[in-house]
Amino acid sequence: MRESHPLEHEVGISYYVSSSAGTGGRLRSQPEDFRVRELEQFDVQPADADPGAYPHLLLRVTLRNWDTNDFARAVSNRLGISRERVSWAGTKDKRAVTTQLFSIDGIEPDDVPDLPAVTCEVVGRAGRPILFGDLAGNEFVVTIRETDHPQRAVETRSQLRQFAGGEPEDEDAPVGVPNYFGHQRFGSVRPVTHEVGLAIVREDWEGAVMTYVGNPSEREPEETRRARGFVEKTRDWQAALDRFPRHLRYERSMLHRLTEDDSSETAFREALETVPSNLQQLFVNAAQSYVFNRILSKRLERGLPFDRPVEGDVVCFTDRDAPPGLSVPDTDRLQRVTKRRVENVTRHCTRGRAFVTAPLVGTETTLSDGEPGDIERTVLDEVGVDPGAFDLPGEFHSEGTRRAVLVRTTLDVGREPLRLSFSLVRGSYATVILREFTKTDPEAL
Repeated sequence: MRESHPLEHEVGISYYVSSSAGTGGRLRSQPEDFRVRELEQFDVQPADADPGAYPHLLLRVTLRNWDTNDFARAVSNRLGISRERVSWAGTKDKRAVTTQLFSIDGIEPDDVPDLPAVTCEVVGRAGRPILFGDLAGNEFVVTIRETDHPQRAVETRSQLRQFAGGEPEDEDAPVGVPNYFGHQRFGSVRPVTHEVGLAIVREDWEGAVMTYVGNPSEREPEETRRARGFVEKTRDWQAALDRFPRHLRYERSMLHRLTEDDSSETAFREALETVPSNLQQLFVNAAQSYVFNRILSKRLERGLPFDRPVEGDVVCFTDRDAPPGLSVPDTDRLQRVTKRRVENVTRHCTRGRAFVTAPLVGTETTLSDGEPGDIERTVLDEVGVDPGAFDLPGEFHSEGTRRAVLVRTTLDVGREPLRLSFSLVRGSYATVILREFTKTDPEAL
């Protein structure tokens, strides 16, 4: 193992599992360098199906250099409908070329607006909106430019095969890495989303708002730093609006609410509720993700395996409905691993039929037993939260779930320029693969 970049420590990622030096390099020199296509798992009716029974029009959309939320807002504005009527299965990076599914409630195919750098294909209709659980996975083709030592990618791949439980030189063996939440989950430039979430979990609504609108980062433009510093110092919400750049829409929406009234904790909670519901959920999800990352880092420190269970672990089994060739963890099918069951469950994990898990903590979380459970309790104590703290109002409430601790994939390496091709199950981050190869500042990913 190697110590991770200092910025990654802020989001709970303490190590690289490969000991090799990095290739260096930069991602996303242009959007085409980062291509991602969704692997779908959604029932679709024909486009001419009865719109009364199937009101949601399903589109396959290719976006170049679009933020997912920005695209949804642009579509809803063009159509004159609520943004909540536009749904998707997975939020994608902006600096990329992405192909993914969207559903729009209550429109006809001829209503689909033309937008720049967007290609839309009508796929059909559905009786409900497409949601996160409808995504099986993603295919990636990633080009890394300006590499210093591209030849190191081969050594790294061998070490990641070994971490996945395979032979280092077996060309057919998959690679594996800890299933960390990538740095962009928390904010690539200013990783504070989890801090907002932790304040929410502690019901410190004012602290959550100030963490989001204040809290300047030296990595931000000077104008933004000055605006955040001003609002921290003065709490003059109206004057702050004059200083905040127009593109910081969510901060500005919070400030607008506080100009009306800032005399209670309710006012600060309502300020947080001015942002889209998926972002409200993301705040709490980021707090859960931070705790999860720390659990994985602690598991690495303790020397526990990721590709197979130890006594006390909780495993899940594969989703029977996943597309062929993709082993998707089904966290509704859980089993505790007793001493008597370790050997049998290990065989299932080796064959890709089961996965060791750790908690995304929420109100329904039951922790593991044995040493894995000790790790989970230690991290929760260090962070200062417990499962019951996620019993929160509205979109902030979370029952929690579990998540596989290891992500496996076959991976092809191309040269000149360095190009990595692989697939990941839903919810796993391409950057947790890429960081092992480049070992650069997370902002370069």
